[in-house]
Amino acid sequence: MTRNSNRIALVIGANGGIGSAITTALHDHGWQVRALVRTPPKADQSNADDIDWRVGDAMCRHDVLNASRGVDAIIHAVNPPGYRNWSKLVLPMLDNTIAAAIVNKARIVLPGTVYNFNEDQLSNLTETSPQLPNTRKGAIRVEMERRMRRAVHSGATGLIVRAGDFFGLGANNNWFSQCLVKAGQPVREITYPGKAGVGHQWAYLPDVAETIVRLLDQPDVLGSFAQFHLQGHWDNDGTQMIAAIKRAVGNPDIPIKSLPWTMIGLLRPFVPFFREAWEIRYLWRNPARMHNDRLRALFGNEPHTSLDVAVHQTLDALGCLAPQDHQEHNTRPDQPVATSPHLRRVG
Repeated sequence: MTRNSNRIALVIGANGGIGSAITTALHDHGWQVRALVRTPPKADQSNADDIDWRVGDAMCRHDVLNASRGVDAIIHAVNPPGYRNWSKLVLPMLDNTIAAAIVNKARIVLPGTVYNFNEDQLSNLTETSPQLPNTRKGAIRVEMERRMRRAVHSGATGLIVRAGDFFGLGANNNWFSQCLVKAGQPVREITYPGKAGVGHQWAYLPDVAETIVRLLDQPDVLGSFAQFHLQGHWDNDGTQMIAAIKRAVGNPDIPIKSLPWTMIGLLRPFVPFFREAWEIRYLWRNPARMHNDRLRALFGNEPHTSLDVAVHQTLDALGCLAPQDHQEHNTRPDQPVATSPHLRRVG
């Protein structure tokens, strides 16, 4: 493993799922890590004593600039919680990150999504696919990437890594933990939002984080701006993730329910989450698949934890397993360690 003890990274949004995972991976690769959060970890919530926790607000440019002094990379892993005021906050937060990256000649790292693409493009997405979104959220994502590319002309550099729907330790604001299962509750039923027979792409957070840090460890091959797609876990008909959950809890007879999209459509004017979910429902009605040819050409294989291990670890962290289900799962030596003590949601 490459050691980078002389390099410094700032993680903005280190309390969230992807931010926490990247903080862990950077720490494990030997980076000096700063974490900009609204609430620092309590003494018993983090074993990463050498992480430099900074209290601040991603919407405050002074806080971001102050936390970023001398850094080599800035991980922009922050999002408004629960989609509240998403369209009003996302771009100003990114502008603060860009300003800090320009000052420090640092690399901005953005975990990307498939929102940039419309439903007619989803079956064969590559890094060079034209970005033609037909949703408000997609248009904002395209604008975020455009601003990152423009920042290159002012001395910053950029890296975008797109992946499927996140699941994993510390991630409580996603389709897995808010729809398929319910965090903190035993799995008595699985609610699946996808159309029967339609494939879906998932991304286990420790794998995404490991990929991002391995890329950061090779700055010479990234150039001034680079983007990569992860394959993650491709569920070709929507049944593999469900089956993995059943295996993890040891109950093959768990009932499967469909998400009531009609009700969501009716209530979306009154419930912000329903409004945002309705806008991206096309991702559950069409097979959205990204290919990782470019990443494999660089690494040989992308970091990949088996689905059974990833699902078991996720359910365990969410508090969805009965005591007898807390059993060890074997991992291959090349798999990320999903139980790192540093990967704990704080705040």
